[in-house]
Amino acid sequence: MTLFKTAKVDGLSVFYREAGDPKLPKLVLLGGFPASSHQFRDLIPALADRFHVVAPDYPGFGNTDLPDPATFHYTFDRLADVIEGWLKQIGFDRFGLFMQDYGGPVGFRILTRHPEWATWLILQNSNAYEVGFTSAWDGLRNALWKDRSAANEEALLPFLSQDGIRMVYQHGHRDLSRISPDNWNMDFRFMERPNARRAQLDLFYDYRTNVPLYPKWQAFLRQHRPETIIFWGQNDIFFTPEGGTAYLKDLPDAELHRLDSGHFAIEDSLAVIAGNIRRFYEQRVAAKAAA
Repeated sequence: MTLFKTAKVDGLSVFYREAGDPKLPKLVLLGGFPASSHQFRDLIPALADRFHVVAPDYPGFGNTDLPDPATFHYTFDRLADVIEGWLKQIGFDRFGLFMQDYGGPVGFRILTRHPEWATWLILQNSNAYEVGFTSAWDGLRNALWKDRSAANEEALLPFLSQDGIRMVYQHGHRDLSRISPDNWNMDFRFMERPNARRAQLDLFYDYRTNVPLYPKWQAFLRQHRPETIIFWGQNDIFFTPEGGTAYLKDLPDAELHRLDSGHFAIEDSLAVIAGNIRRFYEQRVAAKAAA
């Protein structure tokens, strides 16, 4: 059974989903734009008999508080601070880490501060290489990041509309009947809250701070060589297939699964992802720990 909980972190109510026996190996799921922990609604119960699973909503996302951007800085540094504080509060200091999309910038910041926390990694369409950007980023990389003007922000608002959110969920997926409309309808409801679009635009702008950190994250992977399994939707609107393959330069022993899917591969590849997570843990993580 999935439980729905909140924790107070720096004065914020942080919502998270939790399932599985606390005595089982711990697994943290960090998702991405424009979603919330709802994106893991099917993966959590698929893994809960083998792992103690938690998945938070970031500040400004889902059911976590959305503080006013005038007083709360929507940056990836700040999101990482809050999620790090949440992990400490719920007692997670040794866990596997699933990072999708924004989960990478948040998760890698935490791991470079606490490299001992992650016992293994699951990467799903979360970029850490220049080669990973598709042309969908042109409005940020070539416009907003160089000039944060009202005009450049307005050009990105379609990504925050209901049609834009639906496009992110549907793009590159082979069978749209498998993609629940609850995804974009729920996300759009959250996007309609006061200050929600401003918070997302702040993060669009702050994403530029991730790129200079890529070499640091890559060095972390080379130095610590965590056991890693990668699932990469090859038709992602945001990240190229090469972005997934690039991890193998720094993690030559990682296992890469190229999926005929898009940004939210769990939507139509749940069985493949959940099954391989369980197998990989037994063969590569648990077996190594027992050796």
